[in-house]
Amino acid sequence: MTPFNRRGLITAGVGLMAGLSTTPALAQTTSRFTGRQAGRAVADHGAFDALLSRRARNSRDGVVRVDYAGWRTSTADRAALGRYIDSLSALDPLSLTRSEQFAYWANLYNAATIRVVVDAWPVRSIRDIRSSLLVAGPWKKTVVRVGGVDLSLDDIEHQILRKGWSDARVHYAVNCASFSCPNLPLRAWRGAGLGPALDFAARAYVNHPRGVSFNGSSLTVSSIYKWYAGDFGGSDARVIAHLTQYAAAPLAARLGQTSRIAGDDYNWAINATTGS
Repeated sequence: MTPFNRRGLITAGVGLMAGLSTTPALAQTTSRFTGRQAGRAVADHGAFDALLSRRARNSRDGVVRVDYAGWRTSTADRAALGRYIDSLSALDPLSLTRSEQFAYWANLYNAATIRVVVDAWPVRSIRDIRSSLLVAGPWKKTVVRVGGVDLSLDDIEHQILRKGWSDARVHYAVNCASFSCPNLPLRAWRGAGLGPALDFAARAYVNHPRGVSFNGSSLTVSSIYKWYAGDFGGSDARVIAHLTQYAAAPLAARLGQTSRIAGDDYNWAINATTGS
């Protein structure tokens, strides 16, 4: 748990650079699942679509919220989520096309995150669900087993998606069950049309105040762009260039007049529907 991941925290006894190190086991995980090998298969995400259509919705504030409370009390929906995760876990990701592999891992991350929150419900923040006594948040705990390999949420996000694709849009594909996170998609990711879908998600986030905002001439960005600055170019100028690429015309004009990021912010409140 370090400032270099989505959690933004350092836990007791963990060195500052711990989040950047790769153990031999994790290196093997990256190699096992992120080779360029690709098959021709396509995964079935229809069950996830059905669950999202019942339990997730776009709110007036532009944030997709999840009915975790209803999901918790629905034996049928909890079982359906478990079956979907099990169905993905039983697949060999490398049997899928390259774009389907990305969709597979992003959907698996999002579904597993939902299950973690539902199982722990009620919680005010996902950070309240601890991996251990010393580690806040569930990201270090094993959540799935794929191809005989136990995987945590951090393994999927950092060792597989980020390292396997080196695409900043990974950050718009995975949802950490928090207000300030890019939206959970209302339909499962698919390999077909993946690029345009990721661009749409990027535009939705960049053009929302939780992604980018101005106070006068001072630019504040989501902490994602600070924690993962390297993924977005590594400097204020390159992060701003990334934001400009997805910004609507008025915001793009303001970004064009800005050379530095004044601050960053992140709200860890759970992205639950009102009344959950």
